[in-house]
Amino acid sequence: SLTQAAIMEQKHHSTGRDDTFLCIPPLYHTGAKFHWMGSLCAGSKAVLLKGTTPEIILDAVSKEHCTIVWLLVPWAQDILDSLDRGDLKLENYELSQWRLMHIGAQPVPPSLIKHWKEYFPNHLYDTNYGLSESTGPGCVHLGIENIDKVGAIGIPGYRWSCKIVDENGNGLPQGEVGELCVQGPGMMTCYYNDPKATAETIKDGWLFTGDMAMQDEDGFYFLVDRKKDVIVSGGENIYPVQIENFLSAYDKVKDATIALKSMGARYFQKRIDTTMRGGIGVEIDAMLDQLSEDTVAVVVPAMPQSRRILVGGYSVIDGVALINTPVAQDVRTPVKENYIPRLLEGQTRRKVGLVTLDKVLAGDETIKEALAKERAAGCQVIVV
Repeated sequence: SLTQAAIMEQKHHSTGRDDTFLCIPPLYHTGAKFHWMGSLCAGSKAVLLKGTTPEIILDAVSKEHCTIVWLLVPWAQDILDSLDRGDLKLENYELSQWRLMHIGAQPVPPSLIKHWKEYFPNHLYDTNYGLSESTGPGCVHLGIENIDKVGAIGIPGYRWSCKIVDENGNGLPQGEVGELCVQGPGMMTCYYNDPKATAETIKDGWLFTGDMAMQDEDGFYFLVDRKKDVIVSGGENIYPVQIENFLSAYDKVKDATIALKSMGARYFQKRIDTTMRGGIGVEIDAMLDQLSEDTVAVVVPAMPQSRRILVGGYSVIDGVALINTPVAQDVRTPVKENYIPRLLEGQTRRKVGLVTLDKVLAGDETIKEALAKERAAGCQVIVV
C-alpha cells in the first residue's frame, strides 16, 4: 500500500528530481504524509514546515524554492485574505518556480480556486480525495489537465475504481447522489480487532467511504458531504458544503455593495444566471442587507435573444420548461423548481412578488403600477 501511494503521487503530479515539495504538518494527517511520498519516489527534496500562517508559507516557498505545495482550504483562504487586504505583496517573494498548488481533505469551494487563479494564473491545480482506509489521498483526483472541472474531486486515481451506490448498495446512475465506494491496491485489510466495523466498511471488495457524492456525464465525481452530515429540510437533502458556498457568495456581494455604496452609488445591478442555478436569493439578501429598507430588488431572469423567457412566473428555455432542460440537471447546482418566485422564496428572507408578462407588455406606466402594488403588499424582491 505504501509503495502504491508513493508511485501514484509521483504519477499524478509528475514529480521529478528537480521538484521541491512543501510538506506542512501535522504528519499524523494522511494528506501531508502521503503527498510527501511522491518526492520520496522521485528522489527529490521536501521541506518540512512548522507553522501555517500566510507569511510563513510564502516565505518558505520563496526561500526553499518550492515547486509543489499542498494546502488545506483554510490555509489557502488565509493566503487569499492576506493578499486581498494588502498584508502580503507577491512581489516580495520569489514564487516563479511554484508550479503546482493542490488541495484536499474537505470539499473545495470553486469560488476559492477561481480567486486563487486571479493571483496565481500560471499555477497548475489539482485536488485529491482519499482517507486513511485507502492509504491516504489519491484514490480519486482531479488531474492537473482538468482545470475546467474545478469543483469536482475528479476521476479514479492510478489503479483505482469508483462507483456511487444507494442505501442498499445498488449502483446509481450519473447525476444521482449516493455513497462513494472505491476499490484499489491501497485499500486497508481491516480495522484492527473490529470485525463488525470492517464488515460495515468493506463489502464485496469495495470500500464504503461514508461520503456522499455524484458523478456527472463526463465521469467526474463531485463530493457533496459526509453521509452523517446531511440535513433534511422540507423533504430536501441539504449538505453543509452548499451552505458554505452560499455564505462565501454572501460575503463577496456584501463587500462589493458596501464599496459601491461608499462611492455614492444609488442603483445596483448584478448579472445573474437566467437559469437560476446557484443561490441568487442569498446574493440579493447580501445587497439588501446593506441598503435602506425601502430598497427593492427587481429580478429579471430572462434573455429573449437567447430564447430564455418568463411566462406567468415560469421559466421557459427555447420552448421547454426549465426543469426539463439539461441545464437543470447540472450535478453541482441542479434546478428543481420551475416557478421562479417560489424558487427565490426558498433562498431569500424577503417576501417575493411577481409582475407578469401581460403587465410588462402593457407599457411603462402599467409596469410602474404593478411594481408599486407588489411593494405595497410587502414584497422587497419582485420578479419581472
